[in-house]
Amino acid sequence: MNRFLLAAIFGLVLLTPLCAQKVTINKVDIEGEKIIVFYDLEDANTNHEYLLNLYSSNDNFTEPLKNVTGDIGAEVKPGTNKRVEWNVRQEYGGYKGRIALEIKGRVYTPFVKLQNFSTKKSYKRGKTYNITWKAGTNNAIHLELYKGNLRLDGAMNHPNNGIYTLNIPAKSKPGSDYRLKISDAKNSDEVIFTPYFKVVPKIPMAAKVLGGLVIVGGGVAAAGLAGGSGGDGGGTTTGGVIPNPPFPPDGD
Repeated sequence: MNRFLLAAIFGLVLLTPLCAQKVTINKVDIEGEKIIVFYDLEDANTNHEYLLNLYSSNDNFTEPLKNVTGDIGAEVKPGTNKRVEWNVRQEYGGYKGRIALEIKGRVYTPFVKLQNFSTKKSYKRGKTYNITWKAGTNNAIHLELYKGNLRLDGAMNHPNNGIYTLNIPAKSKPGSDYRLKISDAKNSDEVIFTPYFKVVPKIPMAAKVLGGLVIVGGGVAAAGLAGGSGGDGGGTTTGGVIPNPPFPPDGD
């Protein structure tokens, strides 16, 4: 990143009207290959949620930038000191020159809003989970389970009735790169992905290993007791037979 680009970016203070609301870019920093945008989203109705995107002058603010994280995308709430990170190199490669940035958006009314699905918990393969949501439209939806970019399971044209039984396939590989894709069957622009979540074995691996150790350990102990003579301070047995313990004294 060169200083010429840095100076151009720091000169930006953009106002983007959103009906009776506005977005104000307050500051732009550069950290390595990332540009950090700080902005305020003003709205008297704090219950509103917004769908926001970051645009650049490289394509005349036509397509939203893709390599962005932070307070961007769907369900952004009004507030101050919002932060967006944009990876310039991933987006444009070795870009040099002047560039301007802009944030645009609208009040967001999701076609589905998940209610009981937590991506912070682990889900077991071979089990099913009930998912509920609040419907924003009457259109049928597609619900699909992905591991990375691989589609594993799902339902197409499912009624937007607020309930679905998610199946985690029994042969799924454990991992933390699972997520749900939910899309409007009649509007290809309405697509949401959940954050990534973890899928684990139905029987924890530690339990399987522990079971094997108990069996192996028991065999080792029996073999040691059944051995012949030898060892400092060790006793002997005859014919590999473990002697019975003495009877306890009377009254015990």
